[in-house]
Amino acid sequence: MSETDGPLEPVEVPYEALSAEALQGVIDSFVLREGTDYGEREYTLEQKRTQVLAQLRRGEARILYDPESDSVTIEVTAGAVRRRQSD
Repeated sequence: MSETDGPLEPVEVPYEALSAEALQGVIDSFVLREGTDYGEREYTLEQKRTQVLAQLRRGEARILYDPESDSVTIEVTAGAVRRRQSD
């Protein structure tokens, strides 16, 4: 693909494709970001890690690699957001 084809789309990375250490780093980066909303209750770092891993396993979140910025992030899927809002 050439640069004239426009921006590259993010690529979904199966969490199972990452080593345990890489997955932990991606999850930690996500949960330690300012502004991540976990509701009214405070959770420990370990609880947040467990919650995000569970979301990845259930398909409620996904790992995305952005080739434009050469970065990785976790995106919560729309279905998971709707479920959290109705809880």
